[in-house]
Amino acid sequence: MLYMILGTVLILFALGGAGLVMGQWSDRETVEGWIYAGSAAACGLNAALMVGFLVSGASGMEAAVPVGLPWLSARFRLDGLAAIFLLIVGTGGVLSALYGFAHRRHTQDPAWVAFFFPLFLGGMTLVPLADDAFSFLLSWELMSLASWFMVLASHQHHETRRAAIVYLVMAAIGTVAMMLAFGTLAGAAGGYSFEAMRGADISPWAGAMVVLFVLVGAGSKAGVVPLHAWLPLAHPAAPTHVSALMSGVMTKVALYAIIRVLFDLLPAVGWGWGLAMLAVGGLTAVLGVLYAVLQRDIKTVLAYSTVENIGVILTAIGLAVAFKASGYAALAGLSLVAGLFHAINHSLYKSLLFLGAGAVVSATGYRDLERLGGVIHRMPVTAATFLIGSAAIAALPPLNGFASEWLLFQALLNGPRLPEWALKLAVPVVGALLALATALASACFVRVFGITFLGRPRSPEAMMAKEAERGILVVLVVLAGACVILGVAPMMVLSIVSPVVETLMGAPPLADGGRGLLWMEPLAERDSSYSGLILLVAVMGMASLMFLVRRQASGRLSRSHAWDCGCPDPNPLTQYTASSFSQPIRRVFATTLFRAREDVEMPEPGDVSPARFTVSLYDPVWQWFYRPVTRVIGWVADKSDAAQLMSIREYLAIMFAALILLLTVMMVIR
Repeated sequence: MLYMILGTVLILFALGGAGLVMGQWSDRETVEGWIYAGSAAACGLNAALMVGFLVSGASGMEAAVPVGLPWLSARFRLDGLAAIFLLIVGTGGVLSALYGFAHRRHTQDPAWVAFFFPLFLGGMTLVPLADDAFSFLLSWELMSLASWFMVLASHQHHETRRAAIVYLVMAAIGTVAMMLAFGTLAGAAGGYSFEAMRGADISPWAGAMVVLFVLVGAGSKAGVVPLHAWLPLAHPAAPTHVSALMSGVMTKVALYAIIRVLFDLLPAVGWGWGLAMLAVGGLTAVLGVLYAVLQRDIKTVLAYSTVENIGVILTAIGLAVAFKASGYAALAGLSLVAGLFHAINHSLYKSLLFLGAGAVVSATGYRDLERLGGVIHRMPVTAATFLIGSAAIAALPPLNGFASEWLLFQALLNGPRLPEWALKLAVPVVGALLALATALASACFVRVFGITFLGRPRSPEAMMAKEAERGILVVLVVLAGACVILGVAPMMVLSIVSPVVETLMGAPPLADGGRGLLWMEPLAERDSSYSGLILLVAVMGMASLMFLVRRQASGRLSRSHAWDCGCPDPNPLTQYTASSFSQPIRRVFATTLFRAREDVEMPEPGDVSPARFTVSLYDPVWQWFYRPVTRVIGWVADKSDAAQLMSIREYLAIMFAALILLLTVMMVIR
């Protein structure tokens, strides 16, 4: 099976290479069609293989491929943890490829997007399979560079070029941090295979440095605050199906790196790191959704909401670290199961939302919420599926987002069992932050859906919008159906994730209630249980009751304009706007978390021209973190210009001093 997956990776690489060659003399639409169809087939095969692997409970598989450096072979390994993330990559890849296939006739993206698309998928597939540092880092860089080229699709715009530069810098920082993490794990002996790292005896200081490097390296790729700065710039700049992959899949591959190192390669991680991850995760969740609720660009809203969900998953990982360090293996497993389940769910509904938003943008030409409105009448299927995705990401029952967050809260409610008082106090605070983030997410997506699909069209393009192609609608319906199914029957996923987590933790994470796929009992029946089917029946019953009451109360259906107070206004610009919707939240947090500025330009007395109201938002991370860093780097660079005029003896002296310093640091760490 492992060689079959590696074979599909070779097919993806061949598709990218053949596309670069064939695109020179063949019809572009035909070539792109073969690329996307082949990518969908390869990813679909991988997803099917991973389902079979997880259901069968097969043991790990290893392979050594004679490529790379002359004295080294590329080592690959397939185990349960890798299979979970390969399933995420395969599922997201096949649906994004099908979207690209259906949308290729209407896209204005440059040809290289289709050529780098399979390379991006191949890199993301190889990262979970890599079983040594060299293979991991090469796959990691391929994933980063292929996505960077696709971010540059609309390179003629200044915002896109800026997003690409920021993304490239953050990717480079992340790769350097991952190199330092693996180098510290390998130690002076240079055992760069993961098997050697598992058996290495490293000091507590070295272990702490590994955790720090991994959180910086993989956290920057995932979008953890304050390393999230590239994400709301790059994700909206990329083509829609690439944005869905970057937000729904690539960020999960980054989280895989954190889980692999913390729970597999390192022998132990102290509870203090769990506390730190809880704090960062809660802060990331709240700030991410606050950034999202204030944006006007629909793809930027979705990008910032990814930051929020990454914070939720990081909180689950941190809670698992804390429970494991304190000796509660079952609760640690429950926390990690909740995090993995939420990662799978987020890959589904975030792909759905990005692809649905892409269909709206393609039909109207606008990403600005203030230029949309009334689209539900012209794109009913897109609107219905987008509504399901919005409800799922807002954690409304009985959808999958609610199921995974409910599971995480069951673990948080057991926080008082932790012996350390810092954790006893931190867990309730983090739980409150996640509850606040969930409430703000509901407000955020009520705003997005209402302003985009409801009301009256705010532009002629929105008024003339047309439903997306049939192939795109099929992808949206499949994703929406998956959100419903995993919410109603969460044990479909948990039954294959739990054995993997049990292998990592050494204890079963879920109680065996014996009620099949429709009933979830994380601890014991007397403590808590969840049935999505009961909730679904209750929701459908309430909807049916409201419909019957409505029909019985009036013999005929009356239609009228909403909110016009009997005086219909022909100007759609007088509707409630996205900025108006978010104004109360902006006013509350403007002076504490944001540098928001409201400017009102009033006409002179007697002037009948309209007043102008503008809002300027500033991400405090840029103001307080990145700008001081860039200034320091600029100062150092200016002062370093003198090094270009040094003699060869001075260069050699600096190199010798650097060598001595590095040797001293390594001796201290070891």
